[in-house]
Amino acid sequence: MRTVVFDLDGTLADTGADLIHAANACFRERGLGDLLDPETDKGIGMKGARAMLTAGFMRHFGSADEVMLLEDYPKLLEYYAENIDVYTKMFPGAVDAITELRQAGYAVGICTNKPEGLAETLLQRLGVRDLFDAMIGADTLSERKPHPMPLVECVKRLGGDISRTVLVGDTITDHNTSRAAGVASLLVTFGPDGEKVKELQPDGLLWDYKDLQTEVSALIG
Repeated sequence: MRTVVFDLDGTLADTGADLIHAANACFRERGLGDLLDPETDKGIGMKGARAMLTAGFMRHFGSADEVMLLEDYPKLLEYYAENIDVYTKMFPGAVDAITELRQAGYAVGICTNKPEGLAETLLQRLGVRDLFDAMIGADTLSERKPHPMPLVECVKRLGGDISRTVLVGDTITDHNTSRAAGVASLLVTFGPDGEKVKELQPDGLLWDYKDLQTEVSALIG
């Protein structure tokens, strides 16, 4: 079966602002104010909780103390879990495009480096969980992207054919995962890295979700 697997943050949904707000909540608790910008620092947000905390502490102190990182890491995750969909929205056209893929007979799933529980919560709150028949998170298996294991397992759970699979993502992590698993790489140009993803030379570029099925069909039929 032809299979399309999506990354979540920055590919399906614009989650950056909620991630940055969670980090800023930790900084405010320390009396440091908001150290990260919800718009210009979205790319940092996509790299995870530790990366956000490190970036903020580096800006304020010039270094990132490991003890402070360990103290604030669980606080950030707790705040984010409680406020996971305040600003987050699916990218325009994504829901319709994925619905059309399913109607055309493609198997559709998610492979994300977001912890599985948080990913499930977000998809449920956005009302789109039923669009995806399998979902692999960062902690579902013993490995995470860019290791190929999560993608291969996602395709397996979908009953798909790895040789006729596309991974739709937004970063070098997704691109490297595709390469490691031997599947086609389709990168969106509207994620945090924007058009810079062209430098990775993926198999395809997605400029707008209205073109999703056309791009996927060109890669795997």
